[in-house]
Amino acid sequence: MHGFLRSLRLERDRVPSFDEYPFRIPAIRDLDELELDPKCTFLVGDNGTGKSTLIEAIAVAAGFNAEGGSKSFKFATRSSESALHRYLRLARGWKRERDGFFLRAESYFNLGTQIEALDAEPGGGPPIIDSYGGRSLHEQSHGESFLALAQHRFHDRSLFVLDEPEAALSPSRQLTMLAIMRDLIERGGSQFIIATHSPILLAYPGARIYLLDASGLRQVEYEDTEHYQITRTFLQSPRLFLERMFRDDKPPEE
Repeated sequence: MHGFLRSLRLERDRVPSFDEYPFRIPAIRDLDELELDPKCTFLVGDNGTGKSTLIEAIAVAAGFNAEGGSKSFKFATRSSESALHRYLRLARGWKRERDGFFLRAESYFNLGTQIEALDAEPGGGPPIIDSYGGRSLHEQSHGESFLALAQHRFHDRSLFVLDEPEAALSPSRQLTMLAIMRDLIERGGSQFIIATHSPILLAYPGARIYLLDASGLRQVEYEDTEHYQITRTFLQSPRLFLERMFRDDKPPEE
């Protein structure tokens, strides 16, 4: 199986300066060519390591709107994307995706508002919201609307670029999301590229995981991620874990 996106390359000779944002971020500064899994690729790392910056650049370079949505969305509430996408070259497989979606948690509200605005325009076709379950995304909880999007708008043979989709999902809903992903990948031939903090989503079988940190960017195994290790240690003995943490954080006596 060949993914729609096989790899991405940073055109390093065109980068104006590696001392400027976002190129000074270690994971971006270290980037040369990144091979993507034909089924599912994860980007993980602490806050500020560049995973959302990179996932945004991949989405924009692939033709998606910077604030999210399908490739037909062209709205811009506030232009804040980095210049990174201009210096990325995507290597595509021999098959092209039939559809796709860029989901980013931080601008999801803007996406829902744009859908309502488009449906309010006179003389349009069938309501766009029908493709999202027929109910306003603003009239549902954040988690409900995320799942409604995945259940009604995600289709087979599609490219999905997701930025922290777990932000609105409870653990049980994250498991539901995994089931949706598996169906779209294994039966529907879709490809996912996801930036996440979720140890649940990261457990997707056979996924390729890239860690972004202060030392750069490298591929890691699921069990070697901090997300897995900290979660496992905490769940094994929450009380002992917290006692040790609070003891270590206790301020010195005067």
